[in-house]
Amino acid sequence: MTFLEKLNTRTAAVGNLCIGLDPRVENHHNRLSEVEDYLNRLIEETAPHAAAFKPNSAYFESLGSEGFALLERIVARIPSEIPIVLDVKRSDIGETQRRYAIACFEHLRADAVTLNPFMGYDSIEPFLDYPGGKGLYLLALTSNSGSNDFQRLTVDDQPLYQRVASFAERAASQNRNSSVGLVLGLTNAGPEVLQRVPDIPLLIPGLGAQGGDLTSLANSGRQAPNLVNVSRGIIYPAEGQQPADLAQNYRTQIAAALT
Repeated sequence: MTFLEKLNTRTAAVGNLCIGLDPRVENHHNRLSEVEDYLNRLIEETAPHAAAFKPNSAYFESLGSEGFALLERIVARIPSEIPIVLDVKRSDIGETQRRYAIACFEHLRADAVTLNPFMGYDSIEPFLDYPGGKGLYLLALTSNSGSNDFQRLTVDDQPLYQRVASFAERAASQNRNSSVGLVLGLTNAGPEVLQRVPDIPLLIPGLGAQGGDLTSLANSGRQAPNLVNVSRGIIYPAEGQQPADLAQNYRTQIAAALT
């Protein structure tokens, strides 16, 4: 099953909530064993509401070799029917990028990855050509304030994020192995932006701690399976709240916004 088939099946079953796995070791007495136990419980409790899980590689890599090994074990605990979107934002060319693809898809069993496309189309080709129907989410218009520095610049009478979006159509016209979607921050996902990008899968961070507003997605008429990501807002709840309850609540909110 390709990533896109898996994503379509899962979103049809449970909705569009993506749960980010961004563990902060300092919240667990700086003990990796506590981090692992917590993430295992979190995955088990929130899986019924998750259209996908999105481990952020940086939170594991920052812990050294033991952290990378922890990431390998954590992704192995995610049920096989739930897509894994590995948040790595890799960018390089040629053989180096191919090695990144091997790491993501073979050792970390990702179904999809986030990539930084600003080195150009050839920088994503090793991921495009990877066998098995993987998914790629290209950074297009991110939720940080610095996105204005480059991503909204006009190039040939169109914003740069729209040029990034054209990579998806280019890849589809070439029948490349992988499907291409975009990372579009919820704080930037207004109608004027959505109408400029093709109807392809979007990974939409910014709900929860970043203060994104779901109303920006209402009445967009888009058909591709989108993922709205929540990380801290679920995995580190306020006192008295439970991750599973929060996941269910976000799932309901997202469904209402996308209806």
